[in-house]
Amino acid sequence: MNTDFLKYQAQTSPYPLGMEVSHAVGSYIYDTNSKRYLDFVAGVSACALGHQHPRVNQAIKDQLDKYSHVMVYGEYSQSPAVEYCKLLASLLPAPLDTTYLVNSGTEAIEGALKLARRTTGRSHLISCHNAYHGNTMGSMSVMGFEERKQIFRPLIPDVDFITFNNEEDLQKITTKTAGIILETIQGGAGFIQPHNDFLKKVRERCTEVGAMMILDEIQPGFGRTGKLFGFQNYDVVPDIVVMGKGMGGGMPVGAFTASSVMMELLSHDPKLGHITTFGGHPVIASACLATLQEITETNLMTEAMEKEKLFRSLLVHPLIEEIRGKGLMLAAMTKTADITNEVILKCQDKGLILFWLLFEGCAIRITPPLTISEEEIREGCSIILEVMDEMMIEE
Repeated sequence: MNTDFLKYQAQTSPYPLGMEVSHAVGSYIYDTNSKRYLDFVAGVSACALGHQHPRVNQAIKDQLDKYSHVMVYGEYSQSPAVEYCKLLASLLPAPLDTTYLVNSGTEAIEGALKLARRTTGRSHLISCHNAYHGNTMGSMSVMGFEERKQIFRPLIPDVDFITFNNEEDLQKITTKTAGIILETIQGGAGFIQPHNDFLKKVRERCTEVGAMMILDEIQPGFGRTGKLFGFQNYDVVPDIVVMGKGMGGGMPVGAFTASSVMMELLSHDPKLGHITTFGGHPVIASACLATLQEITETNLMTEAMEKEKLFRSLLVHPLIEEIRGKGLMLAAMTKTADITNEVILKCQDKGLILFWLLFEGCAIRITPPLTISEEEIREGCSIILEVMDEMMIEE
């Protein structure tokens, strides 16, 4: 299968991990040789409820028996999408009450950037150095990592960058700024949290000059940081919140939410200000609804914070400099990228899936399903420590 994988599927890097997947259930993925791997990555934060969660699977099956795609987004009233958006509105602070469902996180970013420009009538956008918001052209334009985007220029114009947590840079948000887009917790940069009320100060500056505050919750969202959305940890409400990854229980989806007053602007002058064929797909929306219900009707968010404490207590080793992040969005930082690479690859050999972050080479990604058990956490951390011990002996 790997031969055909490399021949017929476009590759994202020269050296894919190449695991031949047979099936997955709970916190484990199985390869075609029946080897079991404990999953500490959850499809890069996407499988919030693990693999083959029964509530999500049943919702998908039930909807498949009714209807699948019937019309482009925004024309027909379809209960899975309506119920989902209504529940989401009840869980978000005012005025975030209207949601546009799309197909992926990067598409949601594109819609949010357009909405900021449409609402303000301005063009200037601000992002952060080392930010990652997706890989389509608009999203790439607000990516703060020149090495990844130089070859694709020219991108969309009138975009400037500031440094996350640098308060002096906030003066760059002016009356010409349509919006500033921030990851609530910087992901690719190394799971960097805001400090010293940085997000509140961004909010105040945006309100002062009439710019839109856009928060990218694609990774932190849906319970991963102990709250439904990461921004709820920092006493701030954005004008636009962007989501994806964990919202679909492993299904492909994204969304952006704002006030109904703002969202209504996409329907006129011009009409069809943002359109998508498959956004709000009834099968995907059913999976989203089941996922949101499971996260909010159980103790998974509270448990995420207890599981963070367990990870921090177990992952103590001379090769680990610090543990960054919050809840189950964690990164174990080593001294060098070479150490990180070796740990990740050797852990996979021993049946534990870890992964990298986009821009921070020293980080070991630890973003397991919210449903992971304490026993499984202990099992995985034991493998990490075993590998690190072996590496120190080899030195």
